[in-house]
Parts: sequence; C-alpha cells; structure tokens
Amino acid sequence: MTGFTRAAGQHDAFAWTWEIRSVNGRGLDVRLRLPAGFESLEPGVRDAVGKVLKRGSISISLLLNRAGAEGMYRINRDLLDRLIGLAVELRDDDRLSGDAPGLGELLSVRGVVEPAEEIVDPEDAREEHKAMARSLGEALEALVGVRQTEGARLASILRDRLDELDTLCNEADAAAAARTETVRERLQAGVAELLAMSPALPEERLAQECALLAVKADVREELDRLKAHVEGARALLDEGGAIGRRLDFLCQEFNREANTLCAKAGDIALTQIGLRLKAVIDQFREQALNVE
Repeated sequence: MTGFTRAAGQHDAFAWTWEIRSVNGRGLDVRLRLPAGFESLEPGVRDAVGKVLKRGSISISLLLNRAGAEGMYRINRDLLDRLIGLAVELRDDDRLSGDAPGLGELLSVRGVVEPAEEIVDPEDAREEHKAMARSLGEALEALVGVRQTEGARLASILRDRLDELDTLCNEADAAAAARTETVRERLQAGVAELLAMSPALPEERLAQECALLAVKADVREELDRLKAHVEGARALLDEGGAIGRRLDFLCQEFNREANTLCAKAGDIALTQIGLRLKAVIDQFREQALNVE
C-alpha cells in the first residue's frame, strides 16, 4: 500500500503540482492539504481516490504557482493610519523612550503589508479546476501502478511463506503419525487411572473420558484446517484485487490453529514444528499488512 507520485499541470499562466503519499492503513484514510480558496475541490478529490483505492493512509497535497503573482502586495492603509495616529498620540508620553517609529518599522507590523489577491475570472477558474482534476487522475493512476509493482513483489514473498507453511504442515502430519504409540500409552495410562477410581466409573462415563483423552491428543483436525487456510490464501493471491482484509482474517485463523496445535502437541518434535509454524505465520502476517 506504500508509494509516492507527483503530477504537474498548467492552465495559461497558472501551474500546480499534486503530490500523493500512500502508507499502510487498516482502511482508507484520505488526508488533504489544499491551499486557501481551493476547498471546493475536496469532495471531487475524495471521490476520485475512493474509485481507485480501497485501503491505505493517503496524503494528498496541492502546490500552486501562479506566474506573475509573486511580488504583488498591497498596503492596508486603514491599519497603517491607525498606527501612525497612535505613534503621534504617544510621542510625548514620559513612560516611553526612544525615537518615534519610522515607516520601515510600521510597514513591518503584521497585517500592514499583505499579499494582493488576484481576481480570477469564474470561467477560467472552472477550466483550471477541470485541468487540475485531470492531473490528479494522472497522479492517482501512477500511484496505482507503483502499488501494483510493490504488490507483485509481495505476492512472491507471500507465496514463499505459504510454501513454508505447507511443508511444516506435512512435517507435523508425519510427526503426529510417528507418535501414535506414545498417544496409545498415554490413553492406556489415563484409562487405568480412571478404572482405579473408587467408586468405579460407569461404563458410559468411562467411554466419554476415553473419547475426551483421544480428542485432546489428536491434532489431525488442526492440521487439516491449516492446510485448507493455506489453499485459501493461495486462491486469494490468484484472485488479486483488494484482498488485504481477507488475508488479515486468514492470518488470525492460522494463529488460532497453530496455537491449538502447540497446546495439544504433548511431544517435543511436534511442539518445535508448531513454534516454527507460528514464526512463519508472523512473517506472513507482517507482509500481508502491506496488501490493499
């Protein structure tokens, strides 16, 4: 979701530049910096962004340059007259010392000298705004291209992480199958403990307890779901488009299954695989945060 683009435009003697920065964000957050007098552009800018982007924190700035406008100033005569009158009124005040302020000092007072506002013909303003909208579209199109280029690189990284998850799931499957004897011994020990209870458990309750022990030791369901999520993530990458939120959800599901696997492992080899699974899932999630 990251990127930076710039597009310049010009209409007669009036020139401008759009600058757009994009960083990661959970939703679409558009922040605008428009010069005074151009606030009416905001709805159109937000609408244009919403049509091409679905996610990310977007900062858009509009920089202006009207040829001939530099050096155009006017003097606020009312304020200057009030300051001169005040200087004359206070010149004999004993509490004040020093010479009376000169013209240069009075002109340096804030608000005495102001930039002159150029009068723009309404029809020219409409044409300028249309041209500015076209250059904004160019900047957004370039930003989409930058984000797509980044997305292609991310897709390759994400697929590599999914391949690692798939390999680890197969290793966990083999480790789970290899520990069958260990699980059987654990079940036998559990059943023996239940049979030794006094009073003895009813057969129905004993069957329930045995089934519970078997479920706690079986990680097949978690591995099946992990493999299904891996295939789901691959399908999303093949689909393309705005898939970031759905990848976020799959990352939560990956973590849930990996945590359950580690909790049920009861075996050093399987626990180590579970921890490696969690590490790769974290790497996948960090990269998925960059996806629109």
